[in-house]
Order: sequence, then C-alpha cells, then structure tokens
Amino acid sequence: MTDTPTQPVRLTRRLLATAARLLVRWLIPVGVLLGAAAGGTYGEMRPPQYTASSYVIAVPAEKSKTDPAAALGFAQAYGRVVNQLAVLGQAQVRAGVPVQLLRRSVRAATSPDAPMIAITATSERPARAADIANAVSGAVTAQAKKTKKATGITLVRLSAALTPTEPSSASPALTTLVGASAGGLLGGLALLVRPRRATEDGDPGRAQLPGPAPAAEAQGVR
Repeated sequence: MTDTPTQPVRLTRRLLATAARLLVRWLIPVGVLLGAAAGGTYGEMRPPQYTASSYVIAVPAEKSKTDPAAALGFAQAYGRVVNQLAVLGQAQVRAGVPVQLLRRSVRAATSPDAPMIAITATSERPARAADIANAVSGAVTAQAKKTKKATGITLVRLSAALTPTEPSSASPALTTLVGASAGGLLGGLALLVRPRRATEDGDPGRAQLPGPAPAAEAQGVR
C-alpha cells in the first residue's frame, strides 16, 4: 500500500507553491524598491562633500643652470611628498586643522606631460576645502624654496583654490538610481542561482524514457 497525502498536506503544498511563484515574480521589483530606498536614505543622511583644487608648477630657480626639462621630474617628486609630515606640519597652522584630517582630505596629482601639481582638498565645508588646498600648496611651495639652491628648481603657485559653490559628492537622486540598479541586479542574480523546484512526478521538462525490458519477458516474446 502507498500512503496518499491528506487534504491539509495537499493544501499546504499548494499554498507553498503559490507563494514560491509570487516570490519569483516579485523578486526583482522588490529588490529595485529596497535598493532605491537604501540608496536614497544614504544620499540624504550622508553630508555633502566639497572639493577645491590649487595648482603649482615647477620652474628653474633664478640664476640656475638647471635644464628646464628636469622640472618635470622634480614636479613628480614634490607631488609624492605633499602628504608627508614636513609639508602637512606647516599647512596645519595655516588651515587650522590637525595633520590627521589633512592627510585624509588632501590628495595630489601630477601630469606626465607638464611639471604641474594639482592639490585637491575635500571637506564638508566649502570654505574649509579651499583653505586646506591653499595651505598645503603654500607649504609645499615654501618647502621647495628652501631646497632650490641644491635642486635648482622651485615651485610657483599657478592658481589658488576658490571656494566651491556646488558639492562634488553624489546627489540623493544619483544614489537612489545606483541603489535601484544594484537591487535589481541582486534580484536577477537570486533568480539565476535559485534551486529548481522539484515535483513528486519528477522533472516535467524531461521526457520519461521506458526502461529496458527484463530478460524473461524478452524471451517470451520470441
């Protein structure tokens, strides 16, 4: 005898199957909504960041016989020491912020084609971002002037940092869009990796092939 499932068991299985189909159908939309909500909340709660940049250029010092082409190499070298304590120690007095904050908020970029250094500062306050960038550029320029007799190269401020008028960080609308895209992508990946539903009768997508006939039956047919 074979046990047949009772009526409550069949009802439970039917409800579970219906819930699974609804989950699959709404997995991506729910992921998009949750991602958009998370991205929008992050964009609203995260304070805006402002960025200001100051530019200095390496030039041969006065009465120096240094090849102007060497200024490119010295610009690369000075760009690497912008975040060093010797420079930031002087900049903290002018900017009025500790060295640790300067090291986190300042970055320097150099060009392989021009002897120029871009010093960029990021802060939650627009005026502070400009003050930090100008303080660091002034400090590295002063450091270069101390060694110009030995190097034959000095730094000159090409452009001072101005107070930014718009934040450089992502807006809440952009973070919402990014969150919605990420949520939809995760929902689609969940659909791809989910286990296939098994049925009592086996996989309906595959054809059932008859098994080989027993040897006794095969002899009786002859």
